[in-house]
Amino acid sequence: MHHTVAVIGSGLIGSSWATLFLAAGLKVRASDPAPGAEARMRAFITDAWPAMQALGMDKVGLEAGLSALSFHAAPEEAARGAGFVQENAPERLEIKRQTYAAIEATLAPDAIISSSTSGIMPSDLQAGMKHPERLVVGHPFNPPHLIPLVEVVPGRATSEATVEAALAFYRAIGKVAIRVRKEVVGHVANRLQAAVWREAVHLAKEGVASVEDIDLAVSAGPGQRWSIMGPSKTFSLAGGPGGVEHFLDHLGPAMESWWADLGTPRIDEAARKILIEAFGKPDAEAFRRMVAWRDAALLRRLKALAED
Repeated sequence: MHHTVAVIGSGLIGSSWATLFLAAGLKVRASDPAPGAEARMRAFITDAWPAMQALGMDKVGLEAGLSALSFHAAPEEAARGAGFVQENAPERLEIKRQTYAAIEATLAPDAIISSSTSGIMPSDLQAGMKHPERLVVGHPFNPPHLIPLVEVVPGRATSEATVEAALAFYRAIGKVAIRVRKEVVGHVANRLQAAVWREAVHLAKEGVASVEDIDLAVSAGPGQRWSIMGPSKTFSLAGGPGGVEHFLDHLGPAMESWWADLGTPRIDEAARKILIEAFGKPDAEAFRRMVAWRDAALLRRLKALAED
């Protein structure tokens, strides 16, 4: 496994990745041009560390973890000596390509570059690289130090060795890494949640239920099952002893009729008004409390699932 990781970009995603890497006992070389970036990253790691301890993922302790973090002004300096790079630059293709051009000057040819991009195709990222075979997308779900999923997506030029190495690296530090076999906009998980939200917006616009109740229909209903199994396995159990074949025979036509009736809303002024009225705009303290509540709830569920 790679023992030195470069984290390029130290916002919420980069800081969360750094927390996970440091807790796993890795050295992290970070870079971000924003003023005060290092202080914010260290504060984030300190605040997030108790979660690593609660999940049994802290191998070194906070003091040792923070001492294994170094911060550098330039991304190429952060990448020096790293065997794995987690890139979290802004979601703009030209910025990411500029970042790769800079860090390739100091990276060893066999070092892996993994982008946290949520939607840019890896083949587009690879254009102009000296070693495009070493780039993959390693898309996490926020926050990466808590949510297990990471989607590994190769581009057209990515080598099979890079894909296997990236999957092995992520799994070694406790991630649930899946391989996306074909490049599509949004990868897999974002498309799934976009599909659910599309119907949620449609139902709200049609006046079927309030935004709050639609959210509850998910979180108190299928969301409870989705935290332990995916939709296809869920429906295979719905078929009883006959399994998914029985489900398809008896409920497949009904499911198709629901699909045919699903909405295709736009985020127009009407949709914006409904959503904004439901949630408003929280102040900084209210936002902080909501994030803390979310992370604490995630932590309780992850701990419970780990005990199974």
